[in-house]
Amino acid sequence: MRRLLYEARRAASSPNRNARSATVFGRLLGAAFVVCLLTGLYSHFLQEPLDGMRFPTSPVWLYQVSQGVHITAGIACVPLLLAKLHSVFPQLFQYPPIKHPVDVLERASIALFVATTILQLVTGLLNTYQYYPWPFPFKQVHFALSFVIIGSLAIHIAVKLPLITRYWRARDSYDADGRVVEPSAELDEARAAFVGESEATAELARFRAVRDADVTRRDRDPHAAPPAPARGLTGRAMRWIDSAHEVDREPGRARVSRRGFFTAAGVATGGVVALTAGQSFAPLSPLNAFAPRQRGLGPNDLPINRTAAAAQVLETAMDPDWRLDVVVRGVATSFTLDSLRGFDGADERLPIACVEGWSQTGAWRGVRLVDLLAAAGAPADRRLRLTSLEKKGGYRVTEMGPEYASDPRTLVALELNGEPLSIDHGFPARMIAPGRPGVLQTKWLSSIEVLS
Repeated sequence: MRRLLYEARRAASSPNRNARSATVFGRLLGAAFVVCLLTGLYSHFLQEPLDGMRFPTSPVWLYQVSQGVHITAGIACVPLLLAKLHSVFPQLFQYPPIKHPVDVLERASIALFVATTILQLVTGLLNTYQYYPWPFPFKQVHFALSFVIIGSLAIHIAVKLPLITRYWRARDSYDADGRVVEPSAELDEARAAFVGESEATAELARFRAVRDADVTRRDRDPHAAPPAPARGLTGRAMRWIDSAHEVDREPGRARVSRRGFFTAAGVATGGVVALTAGQSFAPLSPLNAFAPRQRGLGPNDLPINRTAAAAQVLETAMDPDWRLDVVVRGVATSFTLDSLRGFDGADERLPIACVEGWSQTGAWRGVRLVDLLAAAGAPADRRLRLTSLEKKGGYRVTEMGPEYASDPRTLVALELNGEPLSIDHGFPARMIAPGRPGVLQTKWLSSIEVLS
């Protein structure tokens, strides 16, 4: 078993599968997950605020940028995670697999981290397409998994901190020939604080013995089978990037291999970001090849998530007897569509920014909410409960904080981009407020209740 694991580790080794590469991709992946956590928490508490929470309404694009960064950083995590796993792959074959109780903690934390990360990224990506082929609620599970990921990542960093510190800087990680500098005595001493002995040095000596024996065998055996030729563009690229054994004879190839690997990972990360971020950031919209929402497409020249047919409001929204009730202390004041149009119209350019990551700005026209509340004799500094004509759905009833209710840019919108609201955009009236998630911009308004 020992020989088998050493052979497997030697076969999996390459100049870019080392502690330095793992450290570089680890810190990039860690930074991306911290960004995802912070922006995700902001989105979560916007939708489910704790008592006393208030949120800024300026700039109007705050949530648009926040959620766009959240989705873009999550997409960038996919190639970064693959690069990280590639760089640590030989460590799967260490012998013995478990040397100390700390190794159990290390392997358990990384197994939990990888498993939950893959689940988080896959379900998050499918959520952007509104595709849910699983039996659990996405929102709650996505929120819970974020803490599992950060917790397991923190444990992994704590266990690996001596190694991370040792290989944090490039100038301390490579020698003049481009080889990775082996762990120093200082690192052995730091690891000894965890495992009680210098296991890293002992394992390195065993691995070198097997590797040197293999190199000697290949040198002495003129009939040794040559490596299989690379096939196709991908095969040739991987052969150039991941050429492992030539480095023993040509140290300079280590530098080429390493640069090729980092270049490939950088191109992959930049590519997935550039080809999807256009759904959130206008300058990149011409490059939007894979994201599910295209700029300027949809009713009123704006995309939608939920149609009127899906919400089952085709009849009630088109009812000529439709009324919008503003309820204050149990007393309802009703407004018809004509009476809403009789208010002094207000115009605002505000974005629709959805939790799925896409966002676009539209030109909205309607009644300022502060004016509507004043006409109903309601104060503008209270929480509001908004109810839609939808028959069911998690956002049929939502609440709006007083910071949005009192903002003069918050509209009960009747028009979008110079035309009456399409029924799929919320006809006869919908809410639009600065800096709020799209799921809270209630369509097909039925009532607005002022809460005490």
